[in-house]
Amino acid sequence: MRGGSILGIELNDQYCQISFYDEEKSEPETLETAVDNYQIPLILGYYREQWVYGREAKRLATVNEGCTVTDLFERAKRQEKVRVGAKNHDAVWLLAKFFQLALAQFRHIEYLTFSVPYTDIDISKMLKGVGQFVGVPKESVYVQDYKESFCHYMFYQPKELWQYEAALFYCDRNEIRAYMLRRLRKLRGRGDELFVAVDEVANAHMKELAAVYPVLNVDKAKDADERFKSFIQSVFDKKVVSSVYLTGEGFENNWYPASLKVLCNGRRAFLGNNLYSRGACYTAYRKCRDYEDSPIYLDNTKMTDQICLRMRVGGKEGWYPIVQWGSHWYEADGQWDVLLEDTSDIEIHIESLGSGELQAETVSLAGLPERKDYALRLTIEVMFLDEYTCKISFKDAGFGEFFPATDFHVEKTIHLGGSNGQFNSLS
Repeated sequence: MRGGSILGIELNDQYCQISFYDEEKSEPETLETAVDNYQIPLILGYYREQWVYGREAKRLATVNEGCTVTDLFERAKRQEKVRVGAKNHDAVWLLAKFFQLALAQFRHIEYLTFSVPYTDIDISKMLKGVGQFVGVPKESVYVQDYKESFCHYMFYQPKELWQYEAALFYCDRNEIRAYMLRRLRKLRGRGDELFVAVDEVANAHMKELAAVYPVLNVDKAKDADERFKSFIQSVFDKKVVSSVYLTGEGFENNWYPASLKVLCNGRRAFLGNNLYSRGACYTAYRKCRDYEDSPIYLDNTKMTDQICLRMRVGGKEGWYPIVQWGSHWYEADGQWDVLLEDTSDIEIHIESLGSGELQAETVSLAGLPERKDYALRLTIEVMFLDEYTCKISFKDAGFGEFFPATDFHVEKTIHLGGSNGQFNSLS
């Protein structure tokens, strides 16, 4: 394996699941906790001055030995203090300790992606901190929601499986939710660039599901099957669907034979409970390998503006993004060192996906020392103040021992349309 492990982790209130990229198979594999069972209980235990996690911690709780902590993710999000034995611990530390134990078999983790039901700036920062606790640099830790994990999973499936729309059905003990992966319309001037989205298109609460999980009740199962079949037909109405994926504990019993016939009519259907962790692993793999030619995932939390500078990279000159659309504003900060040719200003391009417009801004370099070409080195730093405001600074970085850095410093504030300003117009 190149350098280290590439991991994807599904994390929710009850359990976590770990997938790792297998170089020999060229796809993710998922750690099994038992035969065909990938779920690691999100429980931490402390017994005889030793920390344990998962099934071992669950066993301690069952036999009432030692101290155990549940709801680790929820408590960490609330930044609670939790008493374990004679000590109080930060819940974020306890969550990080859980993953330190759970990931101990991976000696060096190169890239890591967490997949969670939803994400925001606080969850992202917290999980990046957890990644750092287990030894992964912050810039190599990514956080995405379940919908994006489904999207990245599909990017690595045969193209015919998402030639049109691809459907995902999630089922738990009382609810079914339906999602659709769809291609957004092509954008003028963007060449072959492909933009995709995942939408929740329907959901239904089904009291019958409580009776078919975990013990099959024949009469209730028939009722649930009929309701699910009608639900599928309403979701697929006037849609061309290439493939269908079923995930969630509610699909573990084969209570839906009539529905399955509808699902498989003219399309391929797949059942599995490790889709999100595998999708997260594919994201980490894509970042690790610097694959930039994959489709770009967008939703209402992602930026639809891109900021570019004209640069020569690898001998090729062009407009290169320093802020990419499809990223979260709170993860778009960055810093680069560049060598300048003879120039008196820098032009910045701001491209909007929603409006299709190109805005140009100019930054004057008046006051920068005069040096020969490629002896002028600038540090460019991007910092977001909020989802609408980006500050770009340019500083003289000097040139080794030949030219010490001066106090030259200029800033440009860019006002953007916001993370969800015109996303719907791409549909």
